[in-house]
Amino acid sequence: MTIEPTMKSFPKPSEIEVPAGAEGWEDLYPYNLVFSNAPGSDEKFWFCDSQHWPTVFKPFETIGGEFAVKCLGQYNTRHLLIPPANGIEFKIHLGYLYMSPVAVPEDQIAARVPEFERRAGHYFQNWDSLLEAWHAKVRATIDEMEELEFTALPDAVPFDDIVSGKAMDGSQVLMENYDRLIALLYRNWQYHFEFLNLGYLAYLDFFGFCKEAFPGIPDQAIAKMVQGVDMELFRPDDELKKLAVQAVQMNLQTAFANPDDVDGTLRAVREAGGEQWLAAYETAQDPWFNFTVGNGFYGHDKYWKEHQEIPLGYLADYIRRLDKGQNIMRPVDELIAEKERIIEEYRDLLQGEPRERFDAKRELAATAYPYVENHNFYIEHWTMGVFWRKVRELSRVFTDAGFWTDPADMLYLNRNEVRDAIFDLVTGWAVGAESTGPHYWPTEIERRRHIIDALTTNRPQPALNTPPTQITEPFTMMLYGITTEQVQQWLAGEESEDGAITGMAASPGIVEGVARVVTSADHLSEVKEDEILVATITAPSWGPIFGKIKATVTDIGGMMSHAAIVCREYGLPAVTGTGSASTTIRTGQRIRVDGNTGRVEILES
Repeated sequence: MTIEPTMKSFPKPSEIEVPAGAEGWEDLYPYNLVFSNAPGSDEKFWFCDSQHWPTVFKPFETIGGEFAVKCLGQYNTRHLLIPPANGIEFKIHLGYLYMSPVAVPEDQIAARVPEFERRAGHYFQNWDSLLEAWHAKVRATIDEMEELEFTALPDAVPFDDIVSGKAMDGSQVLMENYDRLIALLYRNWQYHFEFLNLGYLAYLDFFGFCKEAFPGIPDQAIAKMVQGVDMELFRPDDELKKLAVQAVQMNLQTAFANPDDVDGTLRAVREAGGEQWLAAYETAQDPWFNFTVGNGFYGHDKYWKEHQEIPLGYLADYIRRLDKGQNIMRPVDELIAEKERIIEEYRDLLQGEPRERFDAKRELAATAYPYVENHNFYIEHWTMGVFWRKVRELSRVFTDAGFWTDPADMLYLNRNEVRDAIFDLVTGWAVGAESTGPHYWPTEIERRRHIIDALTTNRPQPALNTPPTQITEPFTMMLYGITTEQVQQWLAGEESEDGAITGMAASPGIVEGVARVVTSADHLSEVKEDEILVATITAPSWGPIFGKIKATVTDIGGMMSHAAIVCREYGLPAVTGTGSASTTIRTGQRIRVDGNTGRVEILES
């Protein structure tokens, strides 16, 4: 009889102590998202998705997590019928998002294969035309969202409405536009996953073929065979680099002495004869400044379009580096040359039909691979940027009516409470009486603010409950770096025998340097040239700093995480999925990063 080894466990949700001051936190979130209302929540294995949601949710902000993970699931489960994988169940605990992959029962997998092949095959056979249509419908949704307006109601309806017999008071526009804003966001989140899972699947299919055809092939060698691509996600950074080159060519360097002063910087450029540069700067903003240094899921994320000191700061750094004779461009030619070398090395090992399969699978993976990152600009950045601007626009209607004092305060309401508040507002206006909101919401928002502040004092558990003996779900491993070995390391709570921090070898190379621990995008300006970035996770939008760092180390993320992909495209060593690097390593310590083996050593304390 085979005896299964006893697995160590993470804490159960019910066992984790609530931080002082956060009592009653469950009431801030939808009933279906808290573990206490979910059957079996103390038995299933859950991992914290701090890759996408690294900070505590305010009530309104759960919308991004809810829409994203629900829509991810629908494409696995209802659209594509992926044979071994349904969606991902998700809950919020102490303000953080946890996930649990939903497997397809073993006896149902075979029946899904023919239908999956038919549906996925349609996309792969018509990839270019379907992707062109995707761009059109995503842009149309963004345009419609931009047209929505939220303005205060007038003292009286216009006389023309009396004459026309319109018979409405205008409050319906406020109510309908709010519902429309939510519906449009939901629409683009459904579009978000139309191609994403297929991009992962094409890569995983090629990955599996290579593992079978070339026993012992490193994961990185497979990843390199699709690298060096032209991704739209890099376009905002590329636009800044072009502007920096133009500024140097026009001798405008002195105008960028104080990029935090946006008006002063642009005025200095104009006074230096930089009208042509200003025209190029204006052109670049649409759409490429719809870009955030965060990940788009939080109302506090800062977008380039509204905070132009951010792109101007990056520009000033690029100009400084150009003046020092440095190359600021991504090493695309080197990446492509290395890609072609590895492709030929392994292709030459095959003959006949296996070589043809290798070529077909690699070409499909390379075709689908760019979407894995490109979608991010259109949804997480552009769509979410417009959404948050409209949310603040609506909130200012409430601040003007005395419901709360700061436009950011609306984030402490959930989205259904906002609808109730709108009706409270328009009712008071319509009947000529005082609304209830100004007497209710300020105190309630302050109570909730204290709860959120208390929740932020605790870092989330990386996982909950007992993990499975073997983690085999491919998306979980590829995207999040949640592997059997990594989970066991988290449970052990200790470094390797020689003191090294270990994780996933996500991008090759070995470097030594000084660590810079960054826990928020607000601290990116502190990163100095030739430092090694250590973070919980990096966002794709951190591209402008990748040109001056030597390597990246993250707590979470797999081979197909944003951090891994971006580092490979910038030619930087990376170790992802360490679990604890950002809390173990301190800024200023000298460390060695081995992106070939997934090891990080602290050389100096």
